[in-house]
Amino acid sequence: MSTIVLKFGGTSVATTELIESAANIVKSEYDKGNNIVVVVSAMSGATNQLIEHVDKINYNDDSEYDVVVSSGEQVTAGLMSLALKKIGLPSRSWLGWQVPIITRGSHRNSFIDKVIPDKIINDFENKKIAVVAGFQGISNEGRITTIGRGGSDNTAVFIASAIKAERCDIYTDVDGVYTSDPRMTENVRRLDKISYEEMIEMASQGAKVLQTASVESAMSNDVDVYVRSTFSPSDKGTLISNDVNHENDRAVTGVAYSKDEAKITLIDVEDKPGVAAEIFNKLAENSVNVDMIVQNNFIERKMTNLTFTIPMIDLDKALKILENLGKKLKISKVLNEKNLSKVSIIGSGMRNQPGIAAKMFECLSKNKINIEVISTSEIKISVLIDKDKTEEAVNALHTVFQLDQI
Repeated sequence: MSTIVLKFGGTSVATTELIESAANIVKSEYDKGNNIVVVVSAMSGATNQLIEHVDKINYNDDSEYDVVVSSGEQVTAGLMSLALKKIGLPSRSWLGWQVPIITRGSHRNSFIDKVIPDKIINDFENKKIAVVAGFQGISNEGRITTIGRGGSDNTAVFIASAIKAERCDIYTDVDGVYTSDPRMTENVRRLDKISYEEMIEMASQGAKVLQTASVESAMSNDVDVYVRSTFSPSDKGTLISNDVNHENDRAVTGVAYSKDEAKITLIDVEDKPGVAAEIFNKLAENSVNVDMIVQNNFIERKMTNLTFTIPMIDLDKALKILENLGKKLKISKVLNEKNLSKVSIIGSGMRNQPGIAAKMFECLSKNKINIEVISTSEIKISVLIDKDKTEEAVNALHTVFQLDQI
């Protein structure tokens, strides 16, 4: 007998028929004698409808926003519990505050601090299935909170850690993690295994399977995660775990991309300690996420040019911040460029295999794709390119690193 967590995303519970189908997946695990916690997202589209209701009132109160928006998961939890009971399985629904799932941080984007699973574990003695509403928790002040993007995945991972589950299965509309986006690249392969580190990089560079925060939570809590398809439940999917034995010791595991990037360049920034910190702190305070950063120093002038990338959606906000800050810091000019894409290759094998960057740049050069900015880590190389060249770059890199081959 094992203890497992099964999480179903919004597309997996989009209708009552799909909820009943997901309940049958739960039954197949329950019939094996497992203790089970089911974590559910809101039905697909429900959260957006709730946000629209809040927007129509048009009064900014983040605590009440969380009360409204978290209700989508409450509905699904109740329906899932009903569907389980309908097929003869003992169950009950749990909201975040009932478990409880304690959070910290601001409303709309809280972090799970701890899960106190005693009541759920007590129910295991009666073989009762716990159905937990994802995405929501309770603050130390006793207010309902929401956990932000990927919140239900985070809920599942933290519960899995708290109850010492053998594994956490994330059921979604894809059957695993692929070497690239199947919608863009032919001959992609589903990966049987991928390390936490690689998955974090894949997610942060644009792969949509899981949010970065949920994978980071899995890694810090040492929870094995399987990404599986609700529509092909017999497939094992992809295991996300500690460092794994890579097929043929590949240097590159996958290619990811993120469209709609913007580039900002600050001209003539005074080259002295604290200036860059002030710039990036001000952007962070306003929730502008900075990614690739390049600084060019001019020793004889004691000035520097500073280039970085941000999501396109944050460009106008960032420019307003930098306009005010530029006057204080005497920055001579703020330039920006739109319609760019970030394309990345990711793989733990890069640590031990030289020449990967050269191979990447040569591939892009042969395809006449110009690189604007380069960013690297131990297991990732990212380049900023023209948005119109995204598909060509992704496909060329997928081929040159032989990711289409078993």
